[in-house]
Amino acid sequence: MLGWGEGCTREGYRRPLRVPSAPVRENMSRMEAMEATRVDRWLWAVRLYKTRSMATDACRGGHVEVNGAPAKPATPVRVGDRVTAKVDGWERVLDVARVIDKRVGAPLAAECIVDQSAPRPKSEYVAPLFMRDRATGRPTKRDRRKLDRFRER
Repeated sequence: MLGWGEGCTREGYRRPLRVPSAPVRENMSRMEAMEATRVDRWLWAVRLYKTRSMATDACRGGHVEVNGAPAKPATPVRVGDRVTAKVDGWERVLDVARVIDKRVGAPLAAECIVDQSAPRPKSEYVAPLFMRDRATGRPTKRDRRKLDRFRER
């Protein structure tokens, strides 16, 4: 007996031919027709979170708001909505310019958002007063005291 697509001529037994996937631009035109999608899928698709499960956890943890109201993962997002999300201790305020639910390239994902967030705060790193050259061996007693004083600050 012949299996799928192995010369079988009857109509119901032939496997349908695979159509090659459309280019990304054509997928974007299909996605533009979407009216709404889940907020966790949109946050993942515009690359705000690395994985969809991270976006879902952020929604469940109360770190995401849609139009000022706390958002569950299934909250719908439409064009013109304002999404506020806390990512790595930084609050991002994004306006939805295009609704997508599949992950696309970074340049196309950037076209789907309008970033209204404040600039990222400067890190509060202070240059150390005590620097040692690399590969100079063990610190001396004096070096060790300087290092301890620096760490107490």
